[in-house]
Amino acid sequence: MRNHTLLTDLYQLTMMNGYLKNNIADDLVVFDVFFRKNPCDNSFTLIAGIEQVIDYIENLHFDEEDITYLRNTKLFDEDFFEALKNFKFTGDIYAVEEGSIMFPTEPILRVKARCFEAQLIETAILNILNFQSLIATKAARVCEAAKGDAVFEFGLRRAQGPDAGIYGARAAYIGGCAGTSNVLAGQMFNIPITGTMAHSWVQKFDCELEAFRAYAKIYPHNCLLLVDTYDTLNSGIPNAIKVFEELKADGYVPTGVRIDSGDIAYLSKEARKLLNAAGFTDVKIIASSDLDEDTIYSLKMQEATVTGWGVGTNLITSKSCPALGGVYKLVAAEENGELVPKIKISENPEKITNPGYKKVVRIYDEANQHAQADLIMLEDETIDLEQPLTVFHPLYTWKKKTFKKYHIRELLVPLFEGGKLVYERKTTQQIKAYATKELHSLWPEYRRLNRPQTYKVDLSQKLWDLKHEMVKSMRDE
Repeated sequence: MRNHTLLTDLYQLTMMNGYLKNNIADDLVVFDVFFRKNPCDNSFTLIAGIEQVIDYIENLHFDEEDITYLRNTKLFDEDFFEALKNFKFTGDIYAVEEGSIMFPTEPILRVKARCFEAQLIETAILNILNFQSLIATKAARVCEAAKGDAVFEFGLRRAQGPDAGIYGARAAYIGGCAGTSNVLAGQMFNIPITGTMAHSWVQKFDCELEAFRAYAKIYPHNCLLLVDTYDTLNSGIPNAIKVFEELKADGYVPTGVRIDSGDIAYLSKEARKLLNAAGFTDVKIIASSDLDEDTIYSLKMQEATVTGWGVGTNLITSKSCPALGGVYKLVAAEENGELVPKIKISENPEKITNPGYKKVVRIYDEANQHAQADLIMLEDETIDLEQPLTVFHPLYTWKKKTFKKYHIRELLVPLFEGGKLVYERKTTQQIKAYATKELHSLWPEYRRLNRPQTYKVDLSQKLWDLKHEMVKSMRDE
């Protein structure tokens, strides 16, 4: 694990120095990580990157070369460097399980720590969670469009740098992809790797049939041929069938063909007819070529006979929505030994933060186990499960919903307590399985690609009252 301690914005360090100079560096503060808008016009965000946040926190320390670099900036004095020499995270971090489905304004990670520590970690935590959650959500959309077909992440060559390619592949796998072309990501996270051939392979040989035969000879157990280098239907598929017949005669089962250009709907249907007529009804047809969820949805509506999808640029970059706007906001601070709620005011009501030390509760229907609504509450609040529970819209308060047969689940779990890791680390496969379960807990109305239903996220009465009292108090000053 690389030392990412200096993966931060300069103002985090200058504020840390300011806290030190004002003798408040040891005061406790609470920060929430949340986002205000789902990416890609989605109704939810799939959270990824928690394991990398854990790695980051566990490796936080200032090397001598870090201190030397900062000393050369001439911005800090030796007292600051002395504090950095012994720096380590000693606070508490609670977060949702990686792979959780979350919604705008909800805390997905909560930090309670000394000012000096909590300020430093903002930038890296947002960098990690924003990107991976964005790609995981995009992948979930692509897989939703594919309706059970296998989706493969093919985006490494178009990713914004090596780290984006590696951790984007991880996030895409968590979001539902069956595998990746990225070999390093496969090695690091035990993700299935997949791939066939490039057009250059076919071009290198004197003819397409020779290229196919050469590939089949090397990989008879997994022969998947790229058929669109010259002419998909008049050359590629017929030559593939010849090679498949030779493989079959030798006792092997052909795997499939890949179409990387042209009218995928038309070509796949015609290719399926030719393959079926030749007796290769089980041969797969894989499509690639700048696909995204909208294109795949359209091709499915056109009854394209594609059984697997290779998705690259539009997935690894989330091209239609290039960033998730997660933020890290102060919600409580120590004053005279007590944590006092803090709030950020804005002319835009949606940007007014929810103050205080909070938790998130998800409400499930007892009959079908589907998620019904989320409730953001102050940490000391409880819910009496023997009584009906009424929630209301935090802005349009006349909109109410009462639950009678329900159960609840608190979403924030401890990662670090007193600076010590208390969380049981998960494999990428376990996280993917959990994400799948989370997606299935949502009604289809929330998962649809276009104009999905908005999921209910409400505030408890106590939190709502606190928020509005604080807004009124500050406006009256």
